[in-house]
Amino acid sequence: MNLDDLISEYAGIEERLADPSVHADQSLARKLGKRYAELRPIVETYRELSSTEDDLAAARELSGEDAAFAAEAEDLAKRRTGLEERLRRLLVPRDPSDGKDVILEVKAGEGGEESALFAGDLLRMYLRYAERAGWKTEILDSHPSDLGGYKDVTVAVKARGAQEEGVWTRLKFEGGVHRVQRVPATESQGRIHTSAVGVLVSPEAEDVDVQVDPNDLRIDVYRSSGPGGQSVNTTDSAVRITHLPTGVVVSCQNEKSQLQNKEQALRILRSRLLAMAQEEADAAASAERKSQVRTVDRSERVRTYNYPENRISDHRVGYKAYNLDQVLDGDLHNVTQALVDAEMERRLAEAQKS
Repeated sequence: MNLDDLISEYAGIEERLADPSVHADQSLARKLGKRYAELRPIVETYRELSSTEDDLAAARELSGEDAAFAAEAEDLAKRRTGLEERLRRLLVPRDPSDGKDVILEVKAGEGGEESALFAGDLLRMYLRYAERAGWKTEILDSHPSDLGGYKDVTVAVKARGAQEEGVWTRLKFEGGVHRVQRVPATESQGRIHTSAVGVLVSPEAEDVDVQVDPNDLRIDVYRSSGPGGQSVNTTDSAVRITHLPTGVVVSCQNEKSQLQNKEQALRILRSRLLAMAQEEADAAASAERKSQVRTVDRSERVRTYNYPENRISDHRVGYKAYNLDQVLDGDLHNVTQALVDAEMERRLAEAQKS
């Protein structure tokens, strides 16, 4: 869509959101609100650019009579250049999932109990980062380890209301293998160990995104288990859903109700199926998501967390900083911003080629 189309769409959504009847359908109102928030910076930047161009033309016209207007024209010309660059970046085609919420899974890999402990550290990092960003989190499923870590844990991360930048925009880069170098709590000799944790990120699907045929599902129920494998209740409340056409398997046991666990498992399943559908439909997205390594091997990593040096390194963009303690406390913005900027530069380069 060109700029005129986007401005027209923005005006149309603004008019619809002013209609009280639209808000009777919360799903529609939320969808319109998200799109409105996405378009707002484009429209506001365009309006500011138009106003600046008018002011610049007037200042240049008057500069022959008053030197003060010549200086003002110079400042306005610089401002116009900055606004043009901002608008150019805003108009670069976006990832279609950028406005979506996400389902994030953290899985222990190589390293045994130490890997499970670090999976717990990563979970706390993401929960604190989400809190700083004003997002809502909900743990959908978890399997704790014996020492207080996690064998695997699944969390939904949602934006609160309409925001210019969706959760997927930031967290999609977290997918992959995260490697940790530190002295484990279980190490008596003080030696540094290396272990790995896998992170999978999928845009959360809405009912309109993915239709799941109940006839394609095999649903099994079993008793929930805790650390060490002991049963944590006496009813078959845990649910395992197998999507027969794709072989995707999802299980949930966090809730006491079988129905609630089934609903949570379906949320995760829809998100995984949406990610698979996008991979098939979009070659670029496919390459991006395939980088989220499914086998948690230390040799394949996107990021390294080095405790002795207090260093965090992202190997995809060459980012390095010595504030690991702050990052693990949720100060992840600079890390994700480096990846957002790298993607923008790639998209700008692609737009220029086309």
